[in-house]
Amino acid sequence: MRKFLFIILFLIISLLYLFEIDNLIIKKFTFFNDLKLSYINKVIGISTTVEKYFNQASTIEELRIQNNELKEYKILYTATQKQLDTIKEFVITMDADESKPNISLAKVLSYINFNDFTKVWLDQKKDDNSILGLITEEYAAGIVVNQNGKSVALLNGNKECSYAVFIGEDKIPGIITSSSDGKNLLIKYIPIWSEIKIGDEVITSGMDNIFFEGLKVGRIVEENTLPDMRTAVIKPYANVLKKKYFYTYKHYSHNKKDIEKPIEKDTKATNK
Repeated sequence: MRKFLFIILFLIISLLYLFEIDNLIIKKFTFFNDLKLSYINKVIGISTTVEKYFNQASTIEELRIQNNELKEYKILYTATQKQLDTIKEFVITMDADESKPNISLAKVLSYINFNDFTKVWLDQKKDDNSILGLITEEYAAGIVVNQNGKSVALLNGNKECSYAVFIGEDKIPGIITSSSDGKNLLIKYIPIWSEIKIGDEVITSGMDNIFFEGLKVGRIVEENTLPDMRTAVIKPYANVLKKKYFYTYKHYSHNKKDIEKPIEKDTKATNK
């Protein structure tokens, strides 16, 4: 019985297609055609909306990435501009009659030894044995020495890096060296009678002609008293191990011969 009904239904559908009755129904009853067109338009509309959404999401993601890149460039520009402004300010405030500073930009080329990250090559030649100051932003970063005509930067924390500093508002003298933990710095040769405390800011003193006075170094986090002197551990401001560029500072003082020349002329004039 079921097979018979299936065969009759199949024959009816075949006859409908054979005599194009479906086209006739569409022509006579336009409602079905409108319904079909409406369905197709809605499907197309939904597909277009979905496509626009995903395209918009992709565009938003691209703009977000570009925005983050622009933020990074802005931060880099601001930091670089701040460095230049700081250096200019220090140069302007110096007394030109007492010193003639020479400040130049130096790029870090590579480590000298892979087991010591505090000693690096710089892209500068060095012909003399003078010690230069190394600066990053408004902070002291280390010193520069000559090795076979090339500049070697001994960064803060290096065993061979030392320079003169002042501690606190009273400008208590001391000498920066490396500490045992490798993270902080140690100040030695602080006078035994001096009063220092945790939190005191440490700056360069300029008394060694390596730096000028006023560059920030760090703050005291620990102080100790020895039989003949006091020492202090400071946390440095600058993370020098991550820097790719520094400024080198060379202090030029008057030559004694230049000072004596006008005196000799005055003496000759007096003898006449």
